[in-house]
Amino acid sequence: MKNSHSASYAAAGVDVTAGYEAVKRIKPMVESTYIPGVMGTLGGFGGMFAPDVAGMKKPVLVSGTDGVGTKLRLAQLLDKHDTIGIDCVAMCVNDIICGGAAPLFFLDYIACGKNDPVRIAEIVAGIAEGCRQGECALVGGETAEHPGMMPEDDYDVAGFSVGIVDEEKIIDGKRLAEGDALIGLGSTGVHSNGFSLVRKVLDVEHADLTSPMEELGGKALGETLLTPTRIYVKAIKALLKEGVDIHAISHITGGGFYENVPRMMTEGLTARIDLNSFPRLPIFDLIQKKGSIPERDMYNTFNMGLGMLLALPADQADKALAVLKEAGEQAYRVGSVVAGEDGVELV
Repeated sequence: MKNSHSASYAAAGVDVTAGYEAVKRIKPMVESTYIPGVMGTLGGFGGMFAPDVAGMKKPVLVSGTDGVGTKLRLAQLLDKHDTIGIDCVAMCVNDIICGGAAPLFFLDYIACGKNDPVRIAEIVAGIAEGCRQGECALVGGETAEHPGMMPEDDYDVAGFSVGIVDEEKIIDGKRLAEGDALIGLGSTGVHSNGFSLVRKVLDVEHADLTSPMEELGGKALGETLLTPTRIYVKAIKALLKEGVDIHAISHITGGGFYENVPRMMTEGLTARIDLNSFPRLPIFDLIQKKGSIPERDMYNTFNMGLGMLLALPADQADKALAVLKEAGEQAYRVGSVVAGEDGVELV
């Protein structure tokens, strides 16, 4: 690409040489995520991956795509861009693992007003870290300059991931039964959902984002809100490796408990969750207090301290909790599956 440059295009707001500089900076980060199956390297027209399907009777590909949403505004206000990519990966791979599929690879899309190679590299550093946590490879991506459509310092990040699972091992809720135990996996905070409400009630555009707050245990508001989404891939893979018979999984994202938990249930069954069985993180109390938000709306918007919910046989609950503890997760027995039509009951 030594001879690729266009003064006319640069005058219109797109500097192709800045894109080449960004690729040069991110290439080592991308290659640090490579796992067996990656073919080629960064720079081709398509990312190639050869999955190992040995031992699988009928491999099924599972895909997921998502963005970070308006949490990006916190990264921009704090001028801290090296963790937001973790959120982007998390929102995709956490969905994929709900079906029992192991993520294989990830691609990102970054739209920006002006390509700043240093900032792009910071964003991709977070994406690469997310891929390492999710045990998948970053095999490609796209950075697009949008002069005239976005302010120069503005950007958006989205991603796409593909995983694989043997058809007979898909986790789809079909084996859910009354009496199954519910295990909740602790979240790291707000994760990457509900930030339009968060930004409004906390007035983040004018708030002190850097001073320690007593309500947050001495942490700053900005640090707390920007904490990356927990990636649960390794934890779920550890459970499956140890033979835990997971019947259903729900990723608690936008829409909170009332939207996401019923998605893992089958007709005639409801998840009854004891709200006193897991710690409610201080950031949610602050949000509720500042915004005078009704309790139900809180649980219909945020994860409230649980980022993922699992259903499994009651006699395997203790084993599951032990495996999760060994995997470094904060996990809690939070309820059980009961007969009912609501999908979720919070008690």
